[in-house]
Amino acid sequence: MTPPAETAATAYTGHVDYVHGYSAHETRRLGDQADTLAELLHADTAYPAGSRVLEAGCGVGAQTVHLIGASPGAHFTAVDISATSLARARARVTAEFPAARVTWHQADLFELPFKDAEFDHVFVCFVLEHLVAPGEALMALRRVLRPGGTLTVIEGDHGSAFFHPDSAYAHAAIDCQVRLQHTAGGNALVGRQLHPLLSAAGYERIAVRPRPVYADRSHPALVDGFTRNTFIAMIESVREDAQSAGLMSPADWDRGLADLHRTADDDGTFHYTFFKAVAVNPRPS
Repeated sequence: MTPPAETAATAYTGHVDYVHGYSAHETRRLGDQADTLAELLHADTAYPAGSRVLEAGCGVGAQTVHLIGASPGAHFTAVDISATSLARARARVTAEFPAARVTWHQADLFELPFKDAEFDHVFVCFVLEHLVAPGEALMALRRVLRPGGTLTVIEGDHGSAFFHPDSAYAHAAIDCQVRLQHTAGGNALVGRQLHPLLSAAGYERIAVRPRPVYADRSHPALVDGFTRNTFIAMIESVREDAQSAGLMSPADWDRGLADLHRTADDDGTFHYTFFKAVAVNPRPS
């Protein structure tokens, strides 16, 4: 869900256009998502003081601030292909952690300007879903990760969304986003594929753990921060593209979004699963 680029896929063949756009509203949505899910996604991620950490595809810095907060002694390098996103990330991090040790690079994930084995750890969050060739990206990251170093990957899976009251129209609206991303070359269902992708890229000691989000009236922060302001806002952002592609009629789309909002009412519930993988770059035998 984090944007890897603002340029067209023809300029960087491994990347696809970010289907949610680059508006200020989308920047806020990404921040809401990261802040709401920080405990769920980042609680067990901390890097030793002095370690060299690469965040590949930092986007607008929504995850970067949480990484720095958990590992204030680490040396971070944040990379993104989008100059606009990188500037927003730098501004956000500087505002929250003015003394943080962060180096910023605008670079293509498939052509990283770093030496072999330059980093102790690599962190990738909501990036693989936006890549035409995620396996190639994982191999490119292996090159800059030292033997014995760790790679952490977090991705969502839109097929894991279920809710009450159930609605075929709401599921169809979600499927519009999945289909649009697939047409662009990405994969909104990539969470379920992390283990085979990492294995094929040559990583070892791969551990993938589901990170489910469940929201009902007893978790009002999740209802607002995730159900409304993250997930539903994400689906709403593709309305124009879904209509242009003829994926749903305007009436059916409106009903689907109304039914999604219904899951955030006092008698509604919403569930979604993220997947977090940690893997090791093997040492030469």
